[in-house]
Amino acid sequence: MDIERRISLRFGSEAVESATHVNLSAVRTDGDHLWVAGDETATVERLSLADTDEYSDHVTFSLADVLTLPGGPDDEVDVEGLARHGPYLWAVGSHGSKRKKIKPHHSDAKAASRLARVSEEPSRRVLARLAIADGAPVTVTPDGHRSAALGTPGILDQLRDDDHLSPFLTIPGKDNGFDIEGIAVHGHPGQERLFVGLRGPVLRGWATVLELAPRAEDGALSLAPIAAGTRYRKHFLDLDGLGVRDLCRHADDLLILAGPSMDLDGPVRVYRWRGAALIDAPEVVHRSELHHELDLPFGAGTDHAEGIAVLPDDELLVVYDSPDPARMPKRGTVLADVVRLPG
Repeated sequence: MDIERRISLRFGSEAVESATHVNLSAVRTDGDHLWVAGDETATVERLSLADTDEYSDHVTFSLADVLTLPGGPDDEVDVEGLARHGPYLWAVGSHGSKRKKIKPHHSDAKAASRLARVSEEPSRRVLARLAIADGAPVTVTPDGHRSAALGTPGILDQLRDDDHLSPFLTIPGKDNGFDIEGIAVHGHPGQERLFVGLRGPVLRGWATVLELAPRAEDGALSLAPIAAGTRYRKHFLDLDGLGVRDLCRHADDLLILAGPSMDLDGPVRVYRWRGAALIDAPEVVHRSELHHELDLPFGAGTDHAEGIAVLPDDELLVVYDSPDPARMPKRGTVLADVVRLPG
């Protein structure tokens, strides 16, 4: 796999101070705009195309300005997936719990104590659609499209008794626990189907994608029945033992950014699930049904590919969390990769 070129993403001082530009977790194209999100804020960021190799004119939008969030307005949402579809920008948080980190100065006893501490992080349980008007999220557009977030019961509530996933709901994402890291949308406005990709758990080498049918009523989203007796549908994919790190629709296909479910550096690959937008039943998707499109670079502790977006002419834009210093030529600028999808 060859990198065709690199695109500069230029962020303003506010994003630099909050380190959003070095914690990128999601990206989606929108005409001359680029939507990105970091995993340590409660915001989405919009950049605008300056020329073929640069997005700039950065603007930050607070989710709390247009939505009621499950946590406080500044609590970390951990946005891990974005999708632009019809009049809406969709966003999903990781929904995962978190284990305390060990730091170099901690004693052995302190380190062991921190490893035993897990927090549920309810602020991360966000699934929302943001109504977009004139390139900005609004509460309601002039033609009546309204921002809304999933209320109760939420995704985790639906999965409490699930045969496959319920044992993993309280396990931290980086321990192969439940962790959402991608979203793709298809269908007509008001009748959308969502694919939600899970970084974890990976079950005996099989990754999971959930299919949901959100519907809006009284300013909030709820999950409509999608299969007999359930409000979600499961798809199990053989991604060579990797989990989902992002999803991106490409016509009727689904591009899957795949990487390790746990806190490891690589490998990182892009697969194509052909005809995914047309399916209407649970599926076990065998390796022979998935096309391995390309491999992406990764570093040792750096350059973790976290988001993909389709550009014109079948190019794929890739953004990275923990970028290598070589990707940051100057303050506030981070370089994203552009690769060509196979014909």
